[in-house]
Amino acid sequence: MRDIFVFQCYTGLAYIDAFQLQKADIKDGVDGNQWILSERQKTNSTARIPLLPKAIEILEKYKDHPLCLKRGTVLPVSSNQKMNEYLKEIATLCGFPFTLNTHMARRTFGSTVTLNNNVPINVVKEMLGHSSVKQTESYAITEQATIGREMTLLNKKLNPEKIEMSQEDLAVLIRLENELELIKEKYKIPSS
Repeated sequence: MRDIFVFQCYTGLAYIDAFQLQKADIKDGVDGNQWILSERQKTNSTARIPLLPKAIEILEKYKDHPLCLKRGTVLPVSSNQKMNEYLKEIATLCGFPFTLNTHMARRTFGSTVTLNNNVPINVVKEMLGHSSVKQTESYAITEQATIGREMTLLNKKLNPEKIEMSQEDLAVLIRLENELELIKEKYKIPSS
């Protein structure tokens, strides 16, 4: 259960797409790495998702799982109802003040994993198989940490730091230059 949820967090796949994911849907992408290239059940749009290492690790773990072999899928996904029951129980045990469900994994990929790590929204749109950026914008949770990070970067661009050498570092540099001159004299190396 945990692995399926985590896999969805790292791929953005909807429950039904994770449930139906087959080995034939895992292909080499344009960069030579493994990608999910499959049709989304809900929209018939193509999902193009480069696989992150954690997602590949989960796929490897279940490659010989009896349920996967029986169904011809890459993950042993339970029914959506059963998964959501387990996730609800986990949320209760952890004291989460929100409902935990399979769709939250997809939203986590769209917000925390990608957008919060500066993946452009148009790229996230493609990976999620959305038909418009407008759909993807609902995943864009602007957190205070994100605002702070972006403003810090902007401030650094607008006000580059002036690095001043300490007196101690300046003394070391002068000593090294003097030693270098002595070595050049000793070995008769012309100064440049």
